[in-house]
Amino acid sequence: MRPPAPATLGLLLLPLLMLPGEADKKPTPCQSCRELVDKFHQGMVDTAKKNFGGGNTAWEEKTLSKYESSEVRLLEILERLCGSSDFECNRMLEEHEEQLEAWWLRLKKDYPDLFEWFCVKTLKFCCSPGTYGPDCLACQGGPKRPCSGNGRCSGDGSRQGDGSCQCHMGYKGALCTDCVDGYFSSLRNETHSICTACDESCKTCTGPTNRDCNQCEGGWVLEGDACLDVDECAAETPPCELSQFCKNINGSYYCEECDSTCVGCTGKGPEQCKDCIPGYTKENGQCTDIDECSLEEKACMRKGENCYNTPGSFVCVCPDGFEETEDACVKTEVQGGEESATQAPSHEDL
Repeated sequence: MRPPAPATLGLLLLPLLMLPGEADKKPTPCQSCRELVDKFHQGMVDTAKKNFGGGNTAWEEKTLSKYESSEVRLLEILERLCGSSDFECNRMLEEHEEQLEAWWLRLKKDYPDLFEWFCVKTLKFCCSPGTYGPDCLACQGGPKRPCSGNGRCSGDGSRQGDGSCQCHMGYKGALCTDCVDGYFSSLRNETHSICTACDESCKTCTGPTNRDCNQCEGGWVLEGDACLDVDECAAETPPCELSQFCKNINGSYYCEECDSTCVGCTGKGPEQCKDCIPGYTKENGQCTDIDECSLEEKACMRKGENCYNTPGSFVCVCPDGFEETEDACVKTEVQGGEESATQAPSHEDL
């Protein structure tokens, strides 16, 4: 019924242009069928009451009734169904357009669920929810509540999978009715099983508090009738290196680097130092740089040498035009004999 769409260069080249590995991402027949049906439903929405609203309500309702299930509307839906670069959509539409036309023109009233009729019953690409595999067998736990509502049935709704349960977090077992370690059963009857997380201090438990633990989690210890946090930082031998400080947290601890001016510390910053590295001293409760150049005892021993303070140390430098000897800074010899490393003769000596 629909005139064939002209082949475009993009469609012809698409299989050739696919990058390595993209073939592995090709949708399953069920996914392609479901996407086609979703687009068909969107087309129905987009064409509903289209081109009406001019004011003559009685005429519009009569005309709209004819348009609603007409071939004209179907043609508009099909023409906009697939984008020019959507290879899978165009391929499936080309192969199965006659079935869509038959459903639209003759079967829609008897089979209002297009997905069920088209993808499940006619093409047999998919299964009804709660079933799986080539024969659409019931998932573990039954099709109404697969996996007790606590997991996903492998292959659910498709012709694939083995129907086994992939349980949600906190659940285990063939039907996802049992609780894993760290969870306890807060409700269990013939139809429902609910697992709730234990307190963080419990490895296994019977209730929600730290007093309901059967076994304490690592980093916690049973004291009295409750699991309490172990303060690893208070151990006789601290767990961190000398250049670090220890921070206790629930169930564990972590080590952080001391300030660079510290030799050992109790926390972050120079004010938390236990002792200071050479070149620094405690002043107003924190390690501060010693200005060796301002000390009463000279730091630079050569005569005429300049002292410059640096963080944690100092340097001794002769002034410009002077050079170092073993015990003094002396003027540098200038080429031409005007001056030498030894003191030049005075005017009186000339």
